[in-house]
Amino acid sequence: MRNFTVIDEEFICEHCGKQVKKLGYSCRNHCPYCLHSKHVDKKPGDRAENCHGDLEPIGVALDSKKGYVILFKCRKCGAIRKNKAAEDDDMDLIIKLSAIEYNKK
Repeated sequence: MRNFTVIDEEFICEHCGKQVKKLGYSCRNHCPYCLHSKHVDKKPGDRAENCHGDLEPIGVALDSKKGYVILFKCRKCGAIRKNKAAEDDDMDLIIKLSAIEYNKK
C-alpha cells in the first residue's frame, strides 16, 4: 500500500486569496506566497481528512536531505504537519519562520 498519492493541482489559497499554479516537479502542498496549507490529508494526497482547517506555518527545520521543511499547525484541530518547502516558496517568509524557530530555543 502506498503512503503517498500524487496530486499536483492548481488552487486558490483560502488564506491569502492568490491563484497557486501546479508545482510541476512534485505535489503542491501549500501556498508559495503565504505558506499556508489546508488540512485535507491523513496520508499525503489521500484527501481523507475531514477537518479542512487552515494549516498555519509555525516554524521551519533544515533537513540534510530534503532542505527546508515547513512545520504547520492546524488552526481548527491543532494537528501538527510538515512538508518540504518548494522551489518557488517565498524565501523571506521561510527565513522569518526559521528566526522564530531559532528564538524559541
